Amino acid sequence: MPTDTAKSGGTWPVVRRFLLDNGALTALAVLVVFMSLLSDDFLTAQNLLNVGVQAAVIAVLAFGVTFVIISGGIDLSVGSVAALSATMLAWLATVEGVPVYLAVPLAAATGTAAGLVNGALVAYGKLPPFIATLAMLSIGRGLSLVISEGSPIALPDSVARLGDSLGGWLPVPVLIMVVMGLITAVILRRTFAGRAMYAIGGNEEAARLSGIRVKRHKLGVYALSGLFAAVAGVILASRLASAQPQAAQGYELDAIAAVVIGGASLAGGVGTASGTLIGALILAVLRNGLNLLSVSAFWQQVVIGVVIALAVLFDTVRRRSGSGGAGTGGGAGAAGGSGGRGRRLAVLGGAAAVTALIVGALSFLTPDSSSEGPRVGMSVSTLNNPFFLQMRDGAEEEAADAGVDLVVTDAQDDPSQQADQIENFVSTGVDTMVLNPVDSDAVGPPVRGANNADIPVIAADRGVNDAETEALVTSDNVEGGRLAAQVLAEEIGEEGRIAVLQGTPGASASRERGEGFSEGIAEYGDIEVVAEQPADFDRTRGLDVMTNMLQANGDIDAVFAENDEMALGASAALSDAGEEAVVVGFDGTPEGFEAVEQGTLFATIAQQPAELGRVAVRNAIDAARGESVEEDVRVPVEIVTEDNVDDFS
Repeated sequence: MPTDTAKSGGTWPVVRRFLLDNGALTALAVLVVFMSLLSDDFLTAQNLLNVGVQAAVIAVLAFGVTFVIISGGIDLSVGSVAALSATMLAWLATVEGVPVYLAVPLAAATGTAAGLVNGALVAYGKLPPFIATLAMLSIGRGLSLVISEGSPIALPDSVARLGDSLGGWLPVPVLIMVVMGLITAVILRRTFAGRAMYAIGGNEEAARLSGIRVKRHKLGVYALSGLFAAVAGVILASRLASAQPQAAQGYELDAIAAVVIGGASLAGGVGTASGTLIGALILAVLRNGLNLLSVSAFWQQVVIGVVIALAVLFDTVRRRSGSGGAGTGGGAGAAGGSGGRGRRLAVLGGAAAVTALIVGALSFLTPDSSSEGPRVGMSVSTLNNPFFLQMRDGAEEEAADAGVDLVVTDAQDDPSQQADQIENFVSTGVDTMVLNPVDSDAVGPPVRGANNADIPVIAADRGVNDAETEALVTSDNVEGGRLAAQVLAEEIGEEGRIAVLQGTPGASASRERGEGFSEGIAEYGDIEVVAEQPADFDRTRGLDVMTNMLQANGDIDAVFAENDEMALGASAALSDAGEEAVVVGFDGTPEGFEAVEQGTLFATIAQQPAELGRVAVRNAIDAARGESVEEDVRVPVEIVTEDNVDDFS
């Protein structure tokens, strides 16, 4: 009788049951359908390959984290371990001259060793997994910076080719992702180790009583997570043709999100390789689609967070509805089944309503692109800094005056995310690009893709290495550093004790400004640099680091900060300590000018970021129209003190 009913109902009940039993897959299908409706560029073959490439690193990291979560643990260190393993590979092969066939296994061994340390701390040291892996997150990142000395290291060509495509169309990272997914599935479903993971995550004490060596298995689980992180690190480095010591920051959270979206339980005992892959694809589709739709970089973070929460909520409700309807006796069973069907229909209705809400929001957030002029894509290294906000504002003013459509994305200081954005620009067929690189070396490979697509690229503030650009619009960071040394030395005299607040380790702007300042201050032999520490271009970090410098070094006559935000933080630290010192910043932000006017800062080196943005877009428009542009455009830097600040503010 039930069979006849099923037959009479057609295929819809089967489809409905499949969708309800696969909540994450349903969410992915819904996203794909509506992204394709909102953007004509989404379902192109090239863009779908882009989605695969952009999912690969997170997916491989997440496969490793799947083992840990199924076992009832957590691993917060995978992003740092990925960066450490890639840095070790590049350092061994490029700096130390170790053959690649030895450097690759040693990089894998590095990740595995980090995982073993995590496992030993958890299993034998009895540390909570959160604490043990949080410690490794810091250790791994620190070792990566120590080995690389804070600078990117180029990969050997044989390894960098892992970021290329086979036959010119099939990306190698996608193949590696599939292989690692199959390995994960085999381990979980076809081995005793996999069954032990489920048993330990379901009930650790019961697993121990059944004869499973829990401690040994936990050691293996974290070692696998470290090994998979190493593979992900190599994939990421190959895409960027260099190992970045600051790469994969925050990726551990995306990896955990992918596993949970895929149906795993943070309580342990539940999870699959296929679910994790779907979770990683959901994140990749979201980021790719939001870029294609030109949704504001700030709103993108909100939308991604909301959709992640809704996907997990949908899957949770689906599981609860599936468990309903169990009863004893025919009447109870029938009633339960009816109630279960009602709840399942409610879930589908709720999912449809939520999807409509998301689509409506995306349509509202997507800017109007009705301009008939060239379409310009602009990727900014970070919009979490006043300098780059001014650059964006200047670019948008120029685009509005010229009547062209400007699409601005925020790379959030992540070279991998910036590579994704450049690839998405190529997919959507922008007429030209303005690129403010997170790192000059890392953007080389994706910009070469734009070169192959005959899309002109204008570099802004920082250059692009190993790829062609129509023009470089920049201020001279090295010269600015020299000017900072000059004005500082003239104010304190030819002797004194100074401190230097550096920017983000590895960032080209920090390297160049520091180089210019070191060269300039070396001309004043009796001026001693007593402390140099990174403060990540951040005001709060500048406050904390300067406070520590004062504690360790006593009286300081002057401070050079590689941007105005850190300079303002340093000034606050000096004020709190009741100390006085000459503080020189860099960038020429509105708050920097105001601080100079009030005497809080002695000087700042003004780069005129809004003018940088305007000139870059102006050149991009000319390049899109086939007009000649000047290859090297310099926007002057100037020393701004109390004497001339009125000319700027």
